[in-house]
Amino acid sequence: MRNIKEKWAGLERRHFRTRKKLEGTVERPRLSVYRSLKHIYAQVIDDVTGRTLVAASTQSEDLEGAVKSTSNRAAAVKVGELIAAKAKKAGITKVCFDRGGRKYHGRIKALAEAARKGGLQF
Repeated sequence: MRNIKEKWAGLERRHFRTRKKLEGTVERPRLSVYRSLKHIYAQVIDDVTGRTLVAASTQSEDLEGAVKSTSNRAAAVKVGELIAAKAKKAGITKVCFDRGGRKYHGRIKALAEAARKGGLQF
């Protein structure tokens, strides 16, 4: 089994590799997802100006009491719906998806599919 330093180094390498190819612009900002053991976070970022346009997470006040656990797929779906609603309110419909070096499955996939259902295109 790999040790923990090798695991984090691989995650970091994968994230930098995808970030070389992705860049959020004014017309098509980047939807960045970060997953920790307890929470999941999503941000819509304009990389040209370096500003976060919209953000949502399992720690958002909007989701308080709406989720039983903050570390499962149901919570990720709620965050995906919330980020899509906030982005649409801000006039954002098209984004490029940055999965943060993680595999596209589980909570990352649940968030992405919920954001798509909410009206974001990527």
